[in-house]
Amino acid sequence: MSENNGNSRSASEEPIYNIGVVARMTGIPVATLRVWERRYEFPEAGRTAGGHRLYSESEVSRLRWVKSTIDEGMQTSQAIKALRKHERDGRILSLETSMTAPAPQSVQEVSNLDAYHKRLIAALINNELDKADQLLGEVLALYSMDQLILDVIGPSLADLGEEWSAGRITVATEHLASAFLRQRLILWHAAGPSVHPIRPVVLACAPDEWHEISLLMLGVLLRRRRWPVAYLGQAVPLPDLAKFVRDIRPPVVITVAMTEKPARELQQLGKWLPEAVRTGRPAITYGGRAYNLKPELREHMIGTFLGATLLEGVDTVERMLRETTALTV
Repeated sequence: MSENNGNSRSASEEPIYNIGVVARMTGIPVATLRVWERRYEFPEAGRTAGGHRLYSESEVSRLRWVKSTIDEGMQTSQAIKALRKHERDGRILSLETSMTAPAPQSVQEVSNLDAYHKRLIAALINNELDKADQLLGEVLALYSMDQLILDVIGPSLADLGEEWSAGRITVATEHLASAFLRQRLILWHAAGPSVHPIRPVVLACAPDEWHEISLLMLGVLLRRRRWPVAYLGQAVPLPDLAKFVRDIRPPVVITVAMTEKPARELQQLGKWLPEAVRTGRPAITYGGRAYNLKPELREHMIGTFLGATLLEGVDTVERMLRETTALTV
């Protein structure tokens, strides 16, 4: 119950939930809520006459948003900073919106993200990993994981490849930068939100394909959307892939080839998974730069082409998952 002090207050702002109830509603332990309040002055709590904390429906929503953002891989302080920045800008997203496809970007957002992309590639080319790490944190504090991957990391990787091909950076610098980004992607992959109750999607590079970062980015984007992922990584032999698929029975198998030789080896997948050819289960998808540069490589592949971009790939996989699992999300 609140005192009527003459100020109007919406129902969502009325403090009604005690800290134990809020902990159960949000999945955030009571001890953590108290630490956050001391350290970050968040969440904001009312008090009963006896001094016990009470939280509003609005505050519970803010807590859920912060927790979902932390689950995506952001640090607690950055998540709270991002919440306040979004609120100041009048563009705070609901939890449901933040876990689905990104909203259309404004011209200013595109410009800002391009500036971050240029700053990141400069830091990586100069071997300044501390600066690169700080930049990634800044982007995550202001934008979504999708925007970070699609508009900052993806273009930076393309630039790194071009710089190396042109002889403007050494192999050592390219390897250092790629390893740095790979480590961050693995961290974000592991820190994703709770997953839908289905068997995991299998992600694997073609035999002799060692370029895995595009596959890792796809895995992070799927995890962010709460799809469970079994990530097999680089250069997976087809017999081993087929055995693994039979063992775990995934709804979808995703394979990637960035160069022509692995792409041609992947054309033999149907011989190792004849049931997929015969029944369409599991659903097979494939993609990668090799199929963009030489579309004729798709002619002898089983399954569905992911598309030319990461975002197209995510959309393709999500559509197939909904069709094969009958899951409504």
